[in-house]
Amino acid sequence: MSGGLQSDKIAWFASLPPVMPAELIGVWCGEGIPSGHPLDGVLENLQWFGKKFHPDFRADALLFQWRPGRLVPAEPSFFPIRTVIHLSKLVRARDTTAFVTLRSFGEDQTAAMVYDRQPIADFFRRVGDDEIAGMMVVEGDQRRYFFRLRRVDASDEKARP
Repeated sequence: MSGGLQSDKIAWFASLPPVMPAELIGVWCGEGIPSGHPLDGVLENLQWFGKKFHPDFRADALLFQWRPGRLVPAEPSFFPIRTVIHLSKLVRARDTTAFVTLRSFGEDQTAAMVYDRQPIADFFRRVGDDEIAGMMVVEGDQRRYFFRLRRVDASDEKARP
C-alpha cells in the first residue's frame, strides 16, 4: 500500500464540498478509485453495482448485480464478500443495512452512511451534480477505501449503465 497515494486521496477528498443527506436519496452506480487500499478493484470483480439511499435516510449499503437485470442488496455483516455473492439467496438483506446522517469531517459536516452491524462509515463529498466521492472508514484501520458514485435514473436501476 502506498502511504503517499493514500495521503493524496485523503487531501483530494477533503478539498471537495460536503454533501447533505437528502442529496443522496436515490440509486447510485459505483466504482472504486485506486488509492493503494487492499479493496482496490475487488468490489468491481464481484459485480458491485453501488448503493441505494431511501427517503427515510436508511440505505442499502451494498448493491450487487446478481445477474443481468437484477440488483441484490447484500448484508454487509456476512463476509468474505465472495461468499456473499455465491450465496446471495441466503445472505440477501431483508431490510436496509445502514443509515445516513451528518458526520464531522475536518472542519465540515457531510453526509455519512453508517453501517448497522459493522464498524464502518462511508463519508461523502460532492464531485458534480450527479456524482459524489465516497471514503470508507473502518474503525481501527488507518487505510481508506475511495469510490465514486454516479446517480442513475430509476429506469436504469436494474442494470449497470
